[in-house]
Amino acid sequence: MFLGIDRQPSGALALKDNEGYILTYGELVKEVRSFCPDIKTGAVVFQLCKNTVGSMVGYLSFVERGVVPLMLSSKIDNELLESLLETYTPAYLWVPTEEVEKFHFKALYSNLGYTLLETENELYPINDKLQLLMTTSGSTGSPKLVRYKKGNLEANAKNVAIVFGWSSVERPVCDLGMQYTMGLNVINTHLYVGATVLLTTYNLFSGDFWDYIRAEKATNFTGVPFSYDIFARLHFDMMDLPYLTTLAEGGGKLTDKRFIWLAEYAQKNNKRFIASFGTTETSARMAVLPPEYAITKTGSIGRAIPEGELFLIDTDGKVLEETLAEGELCYKGPNVTMGYGTCRDDLMKGDEWNGVYHTGDLARRDEDGCYYVTGRLSRFLKLLSYRVSLDQCERLIQEQFGIQCACTGTDQRMDIYITDSEKVKDVQDFVCNKTGLFKNLFKVFVIEKIPRNDSGKIVYKELS
Repeated sequence: MFLGIDRQPSGALALKDNEGYILTYGELVKEVRSFCPDIKTGAVVFQLCKNTVGSMVGYLSFVERGVVPLMLSSKIDNELLESLLETYTPAYLWVPTEEVEKFHFKALYSNLGYTLLETENELYPINDKLQLLMTTSGSTGSPKLVRYKKGNLEANAKNVAIVFGWSSVERPVCDLGMQYTMGLNVINTHLYVGATVLLTTYNLFSGDFWDYIRAEKATNFTGVPFSYDIFARLHFDMMDLPYLTTLAEGGGKLTDKRFIWLAEYAQKNNKRFIASFGTTETSARMAVLPPEYAITKTGSIGRAIPEGELFLIDTDGKVLEETLAEGELCYKGPNVTMGYGTCRDDLMKGDEWNGVYHTGDLARRDEDGCYYVTGRLSRFLKLLSYRVSLDQCERLIQEQFGIQCACTGTDQRMDIYITDSEKVKDVQDFVCNKTGLFKNLFKVFVIEKIPRNDSGKIVYKELS
């Protein structure tokens, strides 16, 4: 079976959520095998995800039965959902039972707090290697999807489990949504080794979340940079969490200050801090920094996971062979997906990437073969002919002032968005001094909050 869940001891606990649902591996296998016998292989299903057992059983059942799920948040904007429904005309929806009345479709099957709806859309041909669909990072309002082929998810689960050293004794608390590639990878990786996956819909600010971690003796947590900003605000380093032994990070670049904070916390408390790097296009992780390097290699994403290869290319596409180098970060491995899709006809396409993905990130390689992401190729402005990194400016402002910010703009002006009205002049002066450019090339805007998506990444197009 998918992820080898049928190979695990049947009595071992597989899934538990904060809504009261619990399944052993034996029970999970039975649920997957008995899932709605009338569902049609080769169909597309929209899954409105929550971090619950019911959502997980649907996902595992679809993949096992050859039904292709598009993983979406249960909190998805209605207009975006309608647009996607019109574009991809799925045969089914798997939705939380409490959401069923929002739709005018026939209910086929209900279990574990979820219901399968039939849309009566006609089936259409899709590639027989297609296994899963996910939206691209920051694609709110866009029909652009990443097409996963069979083998991507299991390859990444296996190799991440190897490099992290996961085993069946782990009890990960899964806060990141399973519609987010990193969140799904955390779940897949731990099911692959027979661990107990602790699913939660609690907010990180909620006392219930921390009570859940303590009561369930969670052993590891994976967060994005915004998660760890919240940890810092809650004085996580002062909490007594003896069972939580590993903190992992992915989904974006931490500031150096936050990276050092986590590395030093782990060192002082006999825990592991593991930074990683991945994309939706590579089924999540493609690089991991060994925890023993966390103190000495601040900001590094480390090296490629097993069976993968990281390399750099120059602007002409030539591979940079020298040890110390900087260029576009590329990856080769069995977890590279097939390509993008923007309409249902694209779901018939084959593998367009053939195991190689160009990330669009600038990175440098050090003498130990560890990589550091330095920015996005597209996240640069040319102000008075000087190349200025928007990503670097964001990090410098965050580290200097301890505030959230976002930078956008054109080659005529950089726009800086902050939430603290008292810092406007200081931020403008600071960036002017750091870049050595005229003050009128930078404008600071004060907004109520920085817009972010479900995974904590800034949604730049909502800034205006």
